Parts: sequence; C-alpha cells; structure tokens
Amino acid sequence: MRAIRICSASRLPFAIVTAVLAAAALMSCPWPARTLAQPGAAAPTFYRDVLPILRQHCQSCHRAGEIAPMAFSTYEETRPFASAIVTDVGSRKMPPWFADPSVGHFVNDPSLTAAEIQTLARWSAAGAPPGESADAPPPRHFAEGWNIPQPDLVVRMPKAVAIPASGDVEYTYEIVPTGFTEGKWVAMSEIRPTSRENVHHAVVYIRPPDSPWLRDLPKNVSFTASEMTNEQDMHDTHTTKADILLVYAPGSSPDEWPAGMAKYIPAGSDLVFQMHYTTHGRATSDQTSIGLAFAKVRPAKRVLTLQLTNSSFVIPPGVGDYRVEVHGSLPNDALLLSFFPHMHLRGKKFEYNILQPDGSVDPLLRVNYDFYWQLSYRLAAPTPLKAGTVLQAVAYFDNSKNNPHNPDPNATVYWGDQTYDEMMVGFFDVAVPANIGKPEFFIRDGRAN
Repeated sequence: MRAIRICSASRLPFAIVTAVLAAAALMSCPWPARTLAQPGAAAPTFYRDVLPILRQHCQSCHRAGEIAPMAFSTYEETRPFASAIVTDVGSRKMPPWFADPSVGHFVNDPSLTAAEIQTLARWSAAGAPPGESADAPPPRHFAEGWNIPQPDLVVRMPKAVAIPASGDVEYTYEIVPTGFTEGKWVAMSEIRPTSRENVHHAVVYIRPPDSPWLRDLPKNVSFTASEMTNEQDMHDTHTTKADILLVYAPGSSPDEWPAGMAKYIPAGSDLVFQMHYTTHGRATSDQTSIGLAFAKVRPAKRVLTLQLTNSSFVIPPGVGDYRVEVHGSLPNDALLLSFFPHMHLRGKKFEYNILQPDGSVDPLLRVNYDFYWQLSYRLAAPTPLKAGTVLQAVAYFDNSKNNPHNPDPNATVYWGDQTYDEMMVGFFDVAVPANIGKPEFFIRDGRAN
C-alpha cells in the first residue's frame, strides 16, 4: 500500500486511447415477444414516444458531425437501427455508463429507465411505426459543432500538427496566449480536435503570467520534449503544478459546472495544449480548439482539478486482477464535485473511497473500467469534505491472456506514456472559495505541499 499526499503537481505523460465506436455489434432484437405484449395498449410511435428518449439520452453523440457512427435525429435515420437500439439499450451497452448503480448518484448518468427501454422494445416489436410528426417534442437546439452552447471564445492551436501514418507519436505542446486583460471565469468548456480518430488525449493547462513553467519555449508553434536542450524544460514536460482547464478523451464530455462555480483564467495567462496522437495507417494533421463559455457574474466558488496518482507499480505477467492503491489527505476544506479515472489497455476496475479514522471505508464511486469510453462521473449532490479527509483511489489491472485488449500478457508492465504501458490516475474536481487558487489550496497548516 502506497500513501501519498494529494498531488498539487500533475504528471504530464498522460495517454488516453482513441475510442473504437463503430465496433459495437448491432444485432437483431433478442427480446422475447411475451415481454412486450401489453393488451389494449397502443404501440409506441417514433414522434410521440421514441424521439423524446433519443433527444434526452442519445443525440449528443448520435447526430451529424458527432462521435457516433450513425445519427438518430430523424425517423428515416433511426428506423433501420430499431432492433439494434433495443439490443444495446437492453444490455446496458448504450448509452455508455460504467458506474456501479449501488454506489453514488451522478447527475450526468445517461442510463435509460426500465420504462424507457420497454418503450423502445415495444416500438421495435410493433414494426417501428413513425406516428404523426405533429406529436414530436420541440426540437433540441445544439450549437453547430459544439455540445455546449455557442462559446463566447474559441481558442485554436495556431499550428496544425502533422501526424504520421504509423509508429508512436511523441507528446506535442503549443503555448497559446489568451490576451486577456482581465481574469475570466469559465463556466463551460469543450475541446474539439479536427482529427478525433487520432487523438489519444488532449489536456489544456492554464499558465499564469508569473509561472516559470516552460517559460523559455516559443509560443504559437508546436514542439516536443525531444527538441528541448534545457534540462529544466525537459523536466517541465513531465510534471507541472499548473491548473488543468480541461481534459479530453474520446467519449468524455465537456465541463459544465453548477451555478455559482467556475474555473478561473487569470489576466495575461497562456493556455498550454498538450496533445497525444495515435497513428492509424494514414498520414493526417490536427488543429485542436477549445471553446469557452464565461460565467455571467463572479462565482462564489472556484473549481480545481486535483489527482491521486501511483506511478511506481509493477504489474507481473499473466495476473488477471492486480491491485494498485494510493491515498492522500485534503490540505483544506473543499466541496467534492466529480471524478475522472484513467488507466490504459489493462485497466479493469477503478474506485474512489473515503478512508475513515476507524479504518472503515465509505465508497464514492465504483467503475467497471472501459478502455474505449473514459467518462467523467459528476456527483448529483456535491459532497463537503473537511481538511484532513483521506481520499483513496484503487485500480485493478488485467494483465492476463483473458483480456482481449492486452498487448502482451507475458510482459511486466510499468508506468509509461503509450497505451501498451500503463497509468493509474484518479482525477477529481473540487470547489473552493473563489479567492483560493491551486497554490493557496495546497498550503497545509501554514506549509506549502
């Protein structure tokens, strides 16, 4: 068991995989007809009964230009997939959600209710009738190209990054000045790559004007660690105390903070894009953007992204349930908002807990980890935590031959950047008073952590 304090510094080599969305099998409906029969009940129709479900649970991904391989915006688009939809929602394969329902309640849980699943099943069994278009609910408005409302500002990497057809790709950085003459409170944000299939992950950091991090490196151009000659710069590509504005992974969602809470970008700050790309047999390029929606009034709370990390594990060959643990105590009071667990191909399960002084464990989240859908889990009721509260993150890895994603079950596995290596990072978000930044939060009893 390894105990550390909750980190103020982030380890930058942070690989997140590309989602393989189209690989989900679309099969015929296995629902027995006897479970669908409701004598005397009219069959559900698309416009009256099915479209409201799709708009609430599916269209954020299943619409033109988004990450899903097919759109469910119209009857004509949806009808060919009626049986497949029933199969995937009935098995809880879709919408993707991996939290144990017996632990915690989460505001962004997209899961369908049993009644909604039954409605879809009855609609499919009845031949997927369209019904009357006049019965359709009011259309759901999406800002073109975004899953948040139209951003107040879009910051784009100035230089497109060339991605080769094959091989490992080194982490790429671009430092982009904001030009802000006053501090900005960010209530919502979303990262949009131009080549999503090639993006392992993107992290956008906030670099205040007084930060020494990567200070001597050029702005508005891309660079990698191997191009650096200064030892400090080389070190700075592997660790930072900078605030994280947003993390992107295929399948992850934008940030949208509760009312009265926001992230803060000080005047004169730069945004540092850290990009990790994967290759897919075809040379291409990417020029990622981040959209920012600003709070209308100064919030009472500032949101910080923290992490529990264990980078010293050694996973033996062939082990199917290898446990890695880390815990640390909060330096100050905070309001716990959400979680983002991260592992690689051998990731199996991830959990967050509070460790009580008497040795008991209060579970916060249990996740059956999915390599292809790395989700955030946002508490429906944010949890107040006192200074000294001990948070624990536990990860389980499957390095056996039974793991279909395992690159090599005969390998001893260590921390590393690429997905054939492994990582164990338990990100979590907290809200603190608006005047408290990350450096101030990590002053514990008058001492900086």
